[in-house]
Amino acid sequence: MNASDARRDLYALVKRANDDGVTTLIHRGSKQEARVLLAPLDRFPAARKAGAFPSWVLSAAQKDFGTLIGRAAGGQPQVLRRNSTPVAVLLPADGPISSTPSDTAAHAAATAGGAVTSQPTPSRDAGRRLATLGDALGDVITPGSARGLSFGLAALDAATGGLHPGRLVLVAAPPQVGGSLIGLAAARHTALALNHRVLYAASGPNRADITRRIIAAEAGGDYARLKTGTLTPHEQEVVQRLRNAPLLIDDGSDLTAEAIAETVPVAGELALVVVDRLQRARNPRLPMSGEHLPAASQVLRELARTQHIPVLAVVDTDDPAIVNLLDADVILTLTAHPDGETNVTVAERDLGVIGSARLRPDLAHARFLDTTATAHATTAAAGDSAVRDIVGSDTDHELAAAALPFTSGALQGLPAEATHLLAALRTALAAGNIKDLDELRVPLRALAAAGLRLPGTDEGRRLAAALHAHNAPPPAPTDSVARPAAPEPARPAAGSGAVADADDEVRRDDDDGLVPGDEEDEPQGAVFPALRILKDSVTRSKMHPVPVIRIEDREDGPWPLISEDMDGEPRWVHPDVTSTRVAHTRDNGKRVRRDQLDVPPSFGDGVLCLIDRNGSFPSACSAVPLAPNKLLHTGPLDAFDRGQAGIYQIDIPEWNFPGMPHPLGRLIDRPDDQGRVWVTTPHIKQLERLHREGHLTAPLTIHDSWTGKANESLFKPFYTAAREARTELIQAGGEPYKNYKTRLSIALRLLWPKRPESRSPFWRPDWRMSMVAEASVRHWLNAFKAVQEGHTLVALRNVDAAIFWTPDETPPGTYRIGTGFGQVKAKFIQPGEFIPEGDD
Repeated sequence: MNASDARRDLYALVKRANDDGVTTLIHRGSKQEARVLLAPLDRFPAARKAGAFPSWVLSAAQKDFGTLIGRAAGGQPQVLRRNSTPVAVLLPADGPISSTPSDTAAHAAATAGGAVTSQPTPSRDAGRRLATLGDALGDVITPGSARGLSFGLAALDAATGGLHPGRLVLVAAPPQVGGSLIGLAAARHTALALNHRVLYAASGPNRADITRRIIAAEAGGDYARLKTGTLTPHEQEVVQRLRNAPLLIDDGSDLTAEAIAETVPVAGELALVVVDRLQRARNPRLPMSGEHLPAASQVLRELARTQHIPVLAVVDTDDPAIVNLLDADVILTLTAHPDGETNVTVAERDLGVIGSARLRPDLAHARFLDTTATAHATTAAAGDSAVRDIVGSDTDHELAAAALPFTSGALQGLPAEATHLLAALRTALAAGNIKDLDELRVPLRALAAAGLRLPGTDEGRRLAAALHAHNAPPPAPTDSVARPAAPEPARPAAGSGAVADADDEVRRDDDDGLVPGDEEDEPQGAVFPALRILKDSVTRSKMHPVPVIRIEDREDGPWPLISEDMDGEPRWVHPDVTSTRVAHTRDNGKRVRRDQLDVPPSFGDGVLCLIDRNGSFPSACSAVPLAPNKLLHTGPLDAFDRGQAGIYQIDIPEWNFPGMPHPLGRLIDRPDDQGRVWVTTPHIKQLERLHREGHLTAPLTIHDSWTGKANESLFKPFYTAAREARTELIQAGGEPYKNYKTRLSIALRLLWPKRPESRSPFWRPDWRMSMVAEASVRHWLNAFKAVQEGHTLVALRNVDAAIFWTPDETPPGTYRIGTGFGQVKAKFIQPGEFIPEGDD
């Protein structure tokens, strides 16, 4: 089996190994360069020893499966575990095991050249998996571990403790009581508030029904009216927010429990499975009905255990004789009361009834709500110091209290996504749900930083203040010796002309300047939702782009060849100019270091003209040559094909122009042993042009290449939106414009996220580096035009900073002065002064 298929079926292969003792041979690469065995633990008992070998939970193993195969094939066993329990092991199929503990069984395996016996080796490690009471206590008493996923209803969370991994939860309710809405509430909360992936398997309702119910519940719209297709402006806002929700719906015909179980391992990292519904009466078109219910329930229970996720199933009856046959771990029985509320009785399989909750049905809007008493308790919690001591900070409770007029529906004016997040915060605080509270912190910080436009009322101002306080850094320590706070990761704004310190380069190849949460879509109402616009720009292409290269493919092919150096940015100062780093104290008291450039007398009289190019990166998006699909190995090329784009290995061309840096910028400082470098398409096109114009004497020789069909308009819609937004926001200035620049920079950095755990919608290093190279090429060519017209270039750096020596305080005529993309700002300073940056 190849590695891609094995990664897709990893959970099933591990189950076969663990339950049936089946060993699977897995290979990577078309020539089977790396071969490993996915084997049961009985074939290598030493893997059961805690800490003896690298171990991975299945979700992490599936994400980095290609890496694990390479390590295992190299002789280092990789243990696969479900939570803390080892369940299988990856072993080398052809070579010896290079590192083993001094265990007899492991030593025998190693000396056997990696060929592990198919019979269980006698060992005291073999047998049942045992845990000490101390281990179990550690799992139970760890803060936040006792609660599962929220139902999105505080009363139900308090009665059940949430939805726990590995358990089948059954909602038993007769028709017209609203059992399906409990499943929908949990799915909405998990997918929309927490941004976790959910599979909604619909056996009965179709996806149109489910979608209308979600819109009605989220927008507070009339479910019956939605069936006519008529939406209010507010509901249309909600629809736009829901478009990218991680909620998968399967309403296919003949949906069986077995089909659901087969879908889950290949549907990505699911946090929850909802099955709506199991039907009491037999229906030949619905396999999960009638006499088939007990068997379907067993499959779903096993699915929850093997995939270690909660499975929430709805059955359309509360008949104990039927419900008890389904053998669920937890049963929620819904009963309608004459007072209009719904009682939920909570029972566990072995203990019977353990609690109850009251909910208020809002069937017109396809949802349940917490009762007045529950909502009151939530509000009271904001002022109850005893509750504050249990869960949540003062700023959490103040934010929940400030948001209450909006989340309760008493006031309008808050975007739907913000309303949902703040309502989820109130629910988590009321239920004391530490896990949900922790998971809400990143999206809440993003919400606070997004620059929401709030009503100018007392309530709006209170909420604005609470959001600001929630996003503020913690106060500085008051010890007698002040401790320096950890610096926030740099946020270079798009189009910034700052010249970086030399030590900035240290983090370029392993740090993308992003922080967890940046990959989340901006909240509805954000000043400039750059990431959503960039995703839409890519998805609308008719070339069916591949925005994410699979993890297991990233260590092969062209991807290891791509580096940050391929930007080709210049780090150049005229050879006759002296550059010195000098100390400078800003108005705020912060000490920094800045460049001071001393020009020789031969330059004559004049001043330094500082050119700062606006929006270099988004401007490059207007026409950057990219390969939307995967890159194929096209090897040596006789000539550059303008219909292709990708990466190319070339000799560094000779450059004999002392008044200009080399066209390849800092790339020339990092050749391989043969004096060659890898470049992207913009630099190839630049060098071809320079050769045609006679500035390069020798034609290009392309020694190797990885290319695909070229497209220059993939990012054009993003460029257009960014340009129009800049025109409006630069006039407003202040925080909205700062937020715009920050979100712009984050979106473009997400093209190549460096953190393995990042959930960016992109992973295309070639796209990112081609875009940066395009900006660098345009920057270089503008400077070259000025030099050709007789201007003296003093320094050229990054993709936007140029410094000229001008005798009459007039910028070179080759630049356009203005605030638009591609235009520049010009500033003049006297010789001997330092070069200001940013807010200096």
